[in-house]
Amino acid sequence: MTTTASYPLIGLAALTTHAFGGGDLTPTAQQLYARIEQQPDDAAAHMDLATIMLLSHQPESALELQRRAVALQPRYTLASAPKAPSLRMLALMGIGDLMDNTPLEFLLEGSSIAMDLHFLRLGDPLPDDLDAYDLCFVAVGESDRNRPLLQQLAEQLRTCPIPLLNRPCRIMETTREGASRALRGIAGLLMPDSVRISRQQLQQLGDRVERYLPQHAYPIIVRPTESHAGHGLKRLDHADAIAPYLRSQPESQFYISPFIDYASSDGLFRKYRIALIDGSPHLCHLAISSNWLVHYLNADMTGNREKCDEEARAMATFAEGFAWRHQRALTAMQHALQLEYLIIDCAETEDGQLLVFEVDTSAIIHAMDPVELFPYKRPQMQTIFRAFQQMVTRYAAA
Repeated sequence: MTTTASYPLIGLAALTTHAFGGGDLTPTAQQLYARIEQQPDDAAAHMDLATIMLLSHQPESALELQRRAVALQPRYTLASAPKAPSLRMLALMGIGDLMDNTPLEFLLEGSSIAMDLHFLRLGDPLPDDLDAYDLCFVAVGESDRNRPLLQQLAEQLRTCPIPLLNRPCRIMETTREGASRALRGIAGLLMPDSVRISRQQLQQLGDRVERYLPQHAYPIIVRPTESHAGHGLKRLDHADAIAPYLRSQPESQFYISPFIDYASSDGLFRKYRIALIDGSPHLCHLAISSNWLVHYLNADMTGNREKCDEEARAMATFAEGFAWRHQRALTAMQHALQLEYLIIDCAETEDGQLLVFEVDTSAIIHAMDPVELFPYKRPQMQTIFRAFQQMVTRYAAA
């Protein structure tokens, strides 16, 4: 039987919230180092220290600490776990950075659901006590690094003695090229084709965009295959822009896709992040920018009251506004991808289509934004958290 670490985890949510609010994690890191010195097999201290290093942008040291922790102990209980849980969920995790696993801790904020984290490596068997839990959630996200583990889990979980959310075979279809293929032909929905090419192929692309993207020409979008949050993402307007781009990017694999101008009538670009929870859409944020490369952190939402007011209105009217306009497309999307929990980054085109940029299961949904700047956000996030918790409860009872 799989045992749990003797110390509970401080956990990703607690540590991230402290750092996000401007807190200093150095004293906590020092305490964790002291615990490891006194007890070298303290797996929870290794794991929490790894999280602090990820938050401090030290990924190599963090991954090494994670590997040590999982070698010592694969199973972890959170310090924030409820004393009298209504049900118990097991999250299957992989070793990785902050984007490699679904950050479930945030979604369970304030709930009576107890969650243990079980980390798996290639070659590890499934835990032998699955039936001690009410349901299982595959938290391993899609990435090149995680694909072998997801393939292993897909085989191991063909039969599961308890309800299973986010099957690994479906998670593997959330690659950019896999999702664009799965969503092709849905009325009212546009996800531009994404084609994976090597560095050499990109070097030799020249003016032959149609070789990889039929019926398209410049401008195109290029990004490294493992990039998130806009890192390495660039619009190339002509072939001469390829060489300077590659000089700034050391990666060996890239995605290219056609550039779609999604500016609104006022010239601003609006990017929506939506949580699709058992098929029901919920608005997580709306980023508004004069730049097509929109991310919430670069959209200056905190410095513009008008943008915040528009985001608040979008949240208040989401059900009868955005969600109603794109109801058929979102429903068809759920049927195509068959994931109980999915995050969608999207926009609206000038002709009213739902423009999908990316889908994944690992994006963070949180309630850490300061209430004084975003008074409308915490109630919205709590609504999303409740929807997730209600879904978990329904499946556990099935």
